[in-house]
Order: sequence, then C-alpha cells, then structure tokens
Amino acid sequence: MPAYRVRRRMAGFTALGGTVVTFVVLAATTTAAQSLITAEAGHRQVMLSPATRAGGADPHVGWRRSRALGLPFAGSLLRAVKLPARGPHFVTWDYNRHASPSPPSRRYGTDRLIRVILRVSAAYSRAHPDAPRLVIGDLSLRHGGSFGTGAHASHQNGLDVDVYYPRLDRAERAPLTVGEIDHGLAQDLVDRFVRAGAQFAFVGPNTGLRGRPGVVMVWPHHDNHVHVRLRAG
Repeated sequence: MPAYRVRRRMAGFTALGGTVVTFVVLAATTTAAQSLITAEAGHRQVMLSPATRAGGADPHVGWRRSRALGLPFAGSLLRAVKLPARGPHFVTWDYNRHASPSPPSRRYGTDRLIRVILRVSAAYSRAHPDAPRLVIGDLSLRHGGSFGTGAHASHQNGLDVDVYYPRLDRAERAPLTVGEIDHGLAQDLVDRFVRAGAQFAFVGPNTGLRGRPGVVMVWPHHDNHVHVRLRAG
C-alpha cells in the first residue's frame, strides 16, 4: 500500500450544540497518486467531444447522427450538424459579402462531413504551421435542398463543401485570381481531402492542380476553390 505524506490543514464548522468540529485534509503526493491523477486526466480526455479529440475547432459542436437523402443536386439533409463560424484551424467565408464569417444558414452538413473538415484542417495546420487557416465556404442548408436561383446546383444533401485555395499573401480570404494562389499548399490541401475519403474534388481548369484520376476532376468556375464531395453512406 503506498505511503502518503500528510499535510494537516485545520478546517472546521460549527455543529449542532455549538461544538466546533475539525478535520484533516490529506494530500497524496506519491508517484502512485500521481499515476491515478494522470489516469483520471486520460479518462476525461476520452470523454471530450469528437471535434476536440480530432484537433478540431469547437468542443461545442452539436454532434448527432445525420443522414444525406437523395442526390447532391436533388436531395435533402436530416439531423444536420453546423460547422462553427471559425476555429483554430479554419475560418468561414461568405462569397456574397466577400467577408468572414459565412452565414450560419450555409454551414450545415452531415456529421461525417464536419468531422472530415475538422480533421483535415487540423492536420493541414500541423503540417504547415506558418500557413493561414483554411478558408471554408458553403456547405449545405440546414434541411438541404436548393440554395435558390443563381446559386449552387449541388450542395443539397450535406456531403459538399467549398474550400478556398490558400493565398500567397497568407490572407485568410478567398483568392480573386489564380496568381494569388499558393499552388504548393493548394495541391497539398486537395491531396488531404482525397486521402480523407472524398468521392470527388473539383478543381479549376487554370489552377494546374491534379490528383487521383476519377476523383480529382477539372471543372469550370473552380479556379479559386476546391469543391469537395464525400461519398454517400
């Protein structure tokens, strides 16, 4: 049985009848006690939210099991999870206002998509500590469906996200031209989403970005962002 060094601290309270009751506080300072403390800390770490364990942005993400219904261009979203406005590894961007953060209504996805965003952004940040945080654009609406006329044709069932290419000037905002893109960081970003399980990664025809055939696809109007789509299921 481990020995304990006792630190006596006289404390007390007045019981019924006016009797002063004192007690002694024991301070465990042995190696064994420290091991117990460390084990308890480890247990608390296990109990943290998935976002925190993944190195993600916000321990207060409202996690729940989501369902992507229908198709990305004709679908809906059940029990969506909302991406926070910003975190240690990412910011969100509203392309309509050209400002951060993006509207809360455009930051919903399946729980799987949110986890992928948090994991990739955290790993990217560790690999490139001097790089800007990732700039995240639209996901889906809370219940999915169309964004309306002139907006996304897809992004309808919580499996799509737009991620803007990192800029050479390290500004945490969407690039305006291909010349503003840090192509090395952009290629690494695309590669990370592919390894994370993207079904498709749509990149712009003028970016020079490439990747796994059948997954990384050159697509018009994607010269300032990669459109990542996860596989259903």
